[in-house]
Amino acid sequence: MQRLRIAMLTHSVNPRGGVVHAMQLAEALQDQGHDVTLIAGAEPGKDFYRPVHCNTVLIPLLSLSGELVATVGQRIEAYVDYFARQDFETYDIFHAQDAISGCAMAKLAERGIINGFIRTVHHLDHFDDIWLTAWQNRSFRAAQQVLCVSRDWKDKLLNEHRIDAVQINNGIDSERYSPKPEANDEALRQMLGLTRGGPIFQAVGGIEARKNTLRIFEAFREVLLQRPNAQLIIVGGASLLNHSEYRQCFSVAVAESGIQDGPGQPLVITGPLPDADMPSLYRLSDALVFPSLTEGFGLVVLEAIASGTPAIVSTRPPFTDYLKYQDCIWTDPENSGAIAGAMLAAIDDFPKDRLPVIAQRLSREFSWTQSASTHLDIYRSLINTKGTQYA
Repeated sequence: MQRLRIAMLTHSVNPRGGVVHAMQLAEALQDQGHDVTLIAGAEPGKDFYRPVHCNTVLIPLLSLSGELVATVGQRIEAYVDYFARQDFETYDIFHAQDAISGCAMAKLAERGIINGFIRTVHHLDHFDDIWLTAWQNRSFRAAQQVLCVSRDWKDKLLNEHRIDAVQINNGIDSERYSPKPEANDEALRQMLGLTRGGPIFQAVGGIEARKNTLRIFEAFREVLLQRPNAQLIIVGGASLLNHSEYRQCFSVAVAESGIQDGPGQPLVITGPLPDADMPSLYRLSDALVFPSLTEGFGLVVLEAIASGTPAIVSTRPPFTDYLKYQDCIWTDPENSGAIAGAMLAAIDDFPKDRLPVIAQRLSREFSWTQSASTHLDIYRSLINTKGTQYA
């Protein structure tokens, strides 16, 4: 069996869904005997959010300046400059997991520096700026093969872009995410000021429009009328995109509500947490509140269920693609009253004792080992089709 040299490219070192996917897939491919290098752009002093069990390369981003369009362009050029060097390592496969690295690979292929690349689409953003739109579109239209992580995005790519993408699966690390308590749980509870007197609702992804954070907060205000000891903890938010306008609206809503924010308060906004804390946080939470308006897949839903925590999700794809009715609590993401009802149902009515069976089924369906094997079939098919090495 040919040992492949694989360059797995991602846009960031922060714990976003596409980065998590790239990292887990890289490690699973490495475990199957291949030489994988996980590659990302990083500003000085930054590194991957957790240790990585394969080779890594950090492309230095030394002089980012200007607005979003300018910095995205600079990030793309940093990837191009790195791979255009005469001494760069060659790979059999270049696999871009995002628009920035994908656009860079498109430029390198156009120059003849690489023979082609694969692009996984997790989701596509809507941009008002023509440059951001053009770069995003080029990143998958120039790819030799496009992959996606859900049936929803497979359909969108076909209907809106005439791209026949191959659907591949995400995975869940069921050894890492489990209901079994660990020593760090109580220490994290105390550090974040999570109380024992009322339910704890966890929202993941920071304060962003597509994460529906404003409606989650509006729903939480309704929940407090019935459960005055409840807490809402909002985790994450490391993003390259500018969400300042939405976050300002959120801050105004919090200020007008009179609800206090901070450890021990009803609202706890943490920003990105160390990766090692996430399994504990799921176990400490009574429900994951994840009624996204737009989502690529929603890995955190699998993580929560595997941790024994009920998940509240939107009654729309991609959740309806891979979750059964009994797996979670469904809600209309555009109705804060419905979200509030789902939050109360999660703690009052959802039979948590069936979560282990649900988690076991999802762990079988969404395995990183299986995902790596599927990717290897795709890689080898492309190499064989070209009759030579892919890179």
